[in-house]
Amino acid sequence: LVTSGEDRVKLSISGHVSRAINVVDDGKETEAYFVDNDNSESRVNFVGTAKIDDDLTLGSRIELAISPNKASNVDQNNEETGDVFEQRWTEISLDSKRFGKISLGRGFSATYGTGSADLSGTNVITTSTIADLSGGMFFRQKSDDNLTDIRVYHAFSDFNGLSRKNRLRYDSPKFYGAHLAVSLISDERYDAALYWGGQGYGFKTAAAVGIADINEDDTDYQYSGSFAILHEETGLNLALSTGGKKRNDQDNATNVFVKAGWLANFFSVGKTAFSIDYTTGEGLPVEDDETESYAAAVVQRFDKFGTEVFAIYRLYELDRDDGPSVHDIGVASMGARVKF
Repeated sequence: LVTSGEDRVKLSISGHVSRAINVVDDGKETEAYFVDNDNSESRVNFVGTAKIDDDLTLGSRIELAISPNKASNVDQNNEETGDVFEQRWTEISLDSKRFGKISLGRGFSATYGTGSADLSGTNVITTSTIADLSGGMFFRQKSDDNLTDIRVYHAFSDFNGLSRKNRLRYDSPKFYGAHLAVSLISDERYDAALYWGGQGYGFKTAAAVGIADINEDDTDYQYSGSFAILHEETGLNLALSTGGKKRNDQDNATNVFVKAGWLANFFSVGKTAFSIDYTTGEGLPVEDDETESYAAAVVQRFDKFGTEVFAIYRLYELDRDDGPSVHDIGVASMGARVKF
């Protein structure tokens, strides 16, 4: 039994543990890494709510990542990176049914999520942020097999908003499934986004679009957008995402992500989700570089136990315009997420 220290405040505690084994082939060596799954890192979440009246709700939230050996930290030189304790959320909020919600503190920027609409059921291990699977790994040169200084997350980005920041955010009430979000962020940054979701005629849909001033000298703005649709009877689904940076003195950086999936009812314990996806990008790590990635994934849910078991294979390809050619990186991963 969990109770709050304040009589009128309701406290809830939740979270999950999300662990995986990544078997990585970097073109020269194949190694196994025991990691925290960065697609959905292990965490604990404390949420306090208090009803002021029929319209207003006062909220508070603290969420901590507790994720030893994160997949974005390990690399060929360091298989054991130690513990990570990170503040994901620390905010207070005031939510009105008529006027919307104001949030102050660390949390999602308005645009964070605009690049990741997805109804596939494989989000636990593959999203448009494909670098999360094994982002810390270095590419190797083909000529001598030496490691470069380019990590997977340097080459792949879905430009999915401004992540979690210290900000003042406003979310409007929903109107026919749509709502507007804007945020003012530390270091003179700001962003705005439009979200929409709907259900009818046998389909479920989600969409979002956002634009951000990221306060970088060589960048005018960053943008992202995504759309997802699920046919509820067959379980067939599709997700599309795109994003980029509008640059001043060099070509723009861009990314396109496409995922096709199937939610099947093979077992009574929960749905089985399958997906394949493809990503292509330009302008990362530097101008004129090109990237591609392919993946196939499966996730089995065990609904009564809040558990998902997953497996995926992903290939990362980097084509350098100026500089030595590099080997592809292949990653086979398996693991589980258990919620509480």
